Amino acid sequence: MDGIHDLGGRQGFGRVEHDETVFHADWERRVLGLALSSQEANVDAFRHAIERLDPVTYLTAGYFGRWLGALELLAHEADAGIRATGPDTLRSVDRAPGFAVGDRVRARDLFTSGHTRMPGYVRGRCGTVVAVHPAFVYPDTNAHGLGEKPQHVFAVRFEAAELWGRTADPASAVHVDLFEDYLEAAR
Repeated sequence: MDGIHDLGGRQGFGRVEHDETVFHADWERRVLGLALSSQEANVDAFRHAIERLDPVTYLTAGYFGRWLGALELLAHEADAGIRATGPDTLRSVDRAPGFAVGDRVRARDLFTSGHTRMPGYVRGRCGTVVAVHPAFVYPDTNAHGLGEKPQHVFAVRFEAAELWGRTADPASAVHVDLFEDYLEAAR
């Protein structure tokens, strides 16, 4: 889903501030407890609920405020049939990975109206596979109760210039873990 939550690589939001304080108020601790004990949704459906918050709420509610908003949304949608699958998303598959370390790949230029874990800034961009991970539950289907569809995940290195143009630092790169369905062989 393209939305306010996918801010990676976008300009105009200022410097990312680092704050090591876990909880700024007692209510945040309680929201974490509610989220961890909730049986309303699997982790992918929970992330998708956060993504569906209105942009003003997303930008102003803070980290645990977004979690609380997601829990409220899921409570209202509890009859949708999406239930928790547990914390372990590692799966076995009977097929070999579609790519190997060293392969040149392109992140497919996909648009989805639903949940996705592919950042917008890598869509249509080429990179190199640097690691092959085991298979995991595919969040794009799992978030919507459409099955786990497990598949391999690949660590892909994208050169900064490929993502942000020739003015980017030539010594910089970004590594992104991408599901097999997000990738195609680069031409």
